[in-house]
Amino acid sequence: MRNKKPKKYSRKFMFLTKVRILLMSERKRTRFLSESGLFAGFGKNCEWFCRSIPEEPYMLKLHDNVVISAKVNFITHDVINDMLARKIGANPGEQLSEYYMGTIEIFDNVVIGSDSTILYNTRIGPNAIVAAGSVVTKDVPEGAIVGGNPARVIGKTEDLLAKRKKLRDMPLDRDDLAVIMDYFWKDPGAKDPIER
Repeated sequence: MRNKKPKKYSRKFMFLTKVRILLMSERKRTRFLSESGLFAGFGKNCEWFCRSIPEEPYMLKLHDNVVISAKVNFITHDVINDMLARKIGANPGEQLSEYYMGTIEIFDNVVIGSDSTILYNTRIGPNAIVAAGSVVTKDVPEGAIVGGNPARVIGKTEDLLAKRKKLRDMPLDRDDLAVIMDYFWKDPGAKDPIER
């Protein structure tokens, strides 16, 4: 994992960086983020399909072989301190602190599905999968598949691997359209190609 010392940057720099990331292709975006030093760590062979970065990128660490799908949100802070300060009778405008921050660490060989939200103070263990649309509020164990809101364990990556090994004859998107149509539509009663 490439560990450059992360820095805090000005709001203007971060705004311009976010605009730049928005306009880049996935390959260029991944290379840029890998070399930028914005994150606490950015491992080898990572892919960043998301067109945004967290407000405090230095609170996020990616290990090797991590895939971040489109529209993933990394929430590295909350803003409830105003409400908490009012609850204890603080003067208007007085806060306990500006906001509460926490780190997010994603270990080796992890896939984060699209439209997921990862909250602060979480660690996603090696060989884990976060299903699309999940909200991760606590640590994800090694080798687990989690999904839902809040995310909970719904399977194991080892079981998914065993199912996927049965798909060796499944056509690829670059195959002839007739082959694809025949494979998926020849038996309309079968919902899952794995069951064939």
